[in-house]
Amino acid sequence: MAKKHSTQATDEFSPRKLFSYPKYWAECFGTAPYLPMSRAEMDELGWDSCDIIIVTADAYVDHPSFGMAVVGRLLEAQGFRVGIIAQPEWDSAEPFKKLGKPNLFFGVTGGNMDSLINRYTADLRMRSDDAYTPNAEAGKRPDRSVIVYSQRCREAYYDTPIVIGGIEASLRRIAQYDYWTDSVRRSVLIDSNADILLYGNSERALVDVAHEIANGREVKDLWQMRGAAVVLKSLPEGWTEIDSTRIDWPSKIDTIPNPYDFHDREPSADQAENEFGDETIGTAAADIAQPIKIIPMPLQRKEKYDSKTAYIRLPSHSKVVNDPALYAHASRVLHQEANPYNAKTLVQRHDTLEVWVNPPPIPLETEEMDWVFDLAYQRRPHPSYGDARIPAYDMIKTSVNIMRGCFGGCTFCSITEHEGRIIQSRSEESILSEIEKIRDLVPGFTGTISDLGGPTANMYKLNCKSPAIQRTCKRLSCVYPSICKHLETDHSPTTQLYRKARAIPGVKRVAIASGLRYDLALKDPEYVEELVTHHVGGYLKIAPEHSEDKTLAKMMKPTISAYDEFKKLFDKFSKKAGKEQYLIPYFIAAHPGSDDEDMLNLSLWLKERKFKPDQVQTFYPSPMALATAMYYSERNPLEKVRYKSDKVSVSKNLEQRRLQKAFLRYHDEKNWPMLRTALTKLGRTDLIGNEEKHLVPHEVSKNKPRSSAARSKPRAAAKPARKRR
Repeated sequence: MAKKHSTQATDEFSPRKLFSYPKYWAECFGTAPYLPMSRAEMDELGWDSCDIIIVTADAYVDHPSFGMAVVGRLLEAQGFRVGIIAQPEWDSAEPFKKLGKPNLFFGVTGGNMDSLINRYTADLRMRSDDAYTPNAEAGKRPDRSVIVYSQRCREAYYDTPIVIGGIEASLRRIAQYDYWTDSVRRSVLIDSNADILLYGNSERALVDVAHEIANGREVKDLWQMRGAAVVLKSLPEGWTEIDSTRIDWPSKIDTIPNPYDFHDREPSADQAENEFGDETIGTAAADIAQPIKIIPMPLQRKEKYDSKTAYIRLPSHSKVVNDPALYAHASRVLHQEANPYNAKTLVQRHDTLEVWVNPPPIPLETEEMDWVFDLAYQRRPHPSYGDARIPAYDMIKTSVNIMRGCFGGCTFCSITEHEGRIIQSRSEESILSEIEKIRDLVPGFTGTISDLGGPTANMYKLNCKSPAIQRTCKRLSCVYPSICKHLETDHSPTTQLYRKARAIPGVKRVAIASGLRYDLALKDPEYVEELVTHHVGGYLKIAPEHSEDKTLAKMMKPTISAYDEFKKLFDKFSKKAGKEQYLIPYFIAAHPGSDDEDMLNLSLWLKERKFKPDQVQTFYPSPMALATAMYYSERNPLEKVRYKSDKVSVSKNLEQRRLQKAFLRYHDEKNWPMLRTALTKLGRTDLIGNEEKHLVPHEVSKNKPRSSAARSKPRAAAKPARKRR
């Protein structure tokens, strides 16, 4: 095995700055107006070839909210010639040859959204539109786009390296439960036949990969790169293995013999199968690398070893397929190894291959974030789309991303698994400068900035107060079950940013559309007053998600009392500002841990407050999320997993999920027959009647008119928020 690549800094926690690399020779071609999507555009630029070609499932929008634009402009700034193949036909390899053979590699991404979540609803119904496609046309991307595109790239130019990334690949880096087939699938690295996977916001790794390949190194030599996952046929020599393939270790563990240490004896094929597990049948011991030590997971804190050369062995793909409890355990381990400052490498066997997942990348510093967002974006779709409307672009064209990451840790959300828990913030100057660019460059700008946010609205510059504690912390959330005492909660940088943004000439209003972490906002009433007074346009959308503590605990969300506290502040400051404003809360039906009784209590909570939700969300098991592990395994990975652990209540069949959704829409007469049946089963027929205290009315005879109360129409709620915390 090769040693670490040459572009890695001596101190692994202080990597090289993105803007400090020597430029590739092709920088002489300068900056392209738009990254070329055709041979004709390449000819206009004087290019005979592309160094790197990005294949994406989204339409090409040259805006920093679109992944292909960030990646393309980033690589261009390093001196590389970058082409874009956007939403190609995938029935043959020909569309993947339109720009010729890339000199260095193909970069493949499924786009800003997972292709399956983009195409199917939580009830597995096919969507009729695609917000990331011109004129919202559906069907312009294949299911599992990363796999399909990678295979076509391999067909087009077999010997060209393939680098996969983006959220679709990121959340499938190890064996993962697949809701759409109700099965556990292999790592996307295996199915795509790609050479390397870069997970998360992968600027650091991507720049390193590009320069290393340009310098003549092979992808197989980059196996130890942070933020990357690769497939190995054999493991490196001299590493310590922490064995985490079991969940019910005995209470007292003696030192176990090294099963790879055979000395003078050569095992038969049957012995190899017995000793190495069912996936190495017929493999000779001499062909398998020998860890210098194997430590059972329960003893890892008691044993001495070099953490820099230690990996954790997860249960294999075949084991998690057949054992849901082991799947939950593997999910728990992966999430505990998410801090880039203390995470260990993870290894998971897939048949005879090893998926090797390196620790997460070191977060970008503010000056690097500023540099990335200040690249030469045109801030509009590629001209080839003409006047076609791209809804996702319309939604974000006047919004500004001020930060990355989320330390909330909500179990149903995959932001943490992709972007990490450490907040990476831009400088105030960079953000204000982008607002001025929007004012000057975006056609039809009306004076409204549609959002200043990111994964959340109010985590800007909120980081751990102690770098030393941050480097050792393994908490899954900085705000659950309570806000960590080491977390900075002063919102004044955000408050000052809002004030300066709305003072920019030509800016009439700055809206906040990103989801608000209201329990965190309670720590800074001045921020809440600024938000309510100047940045709420009548309605503020927030997401308590549920009312019942039992379910909220499975979500890692605060108790509903935090919502009540925030509402008091919201109403107080709205009244002070002389505004009539309302909170619009959002909730999830059928989340793991939520049974019918919990949903009944939630519906009563809604009725008591006269909320009549129009659009509601059913839990969607996205890859790698902790709640998805609960859904599949019926175990709780927030606790130590045991075979005898209490089962988590899970609604899996369509009727169960529809019933839970019906409780949220108790006011919709289409749901009344279903709710009457459920209330009868729950022994709550006292909630069936025609008085105000009842949840649903009695069944009405076809010949008897309904009461005026039963005929009243529900109040429509606003559309759901774009980002929810």
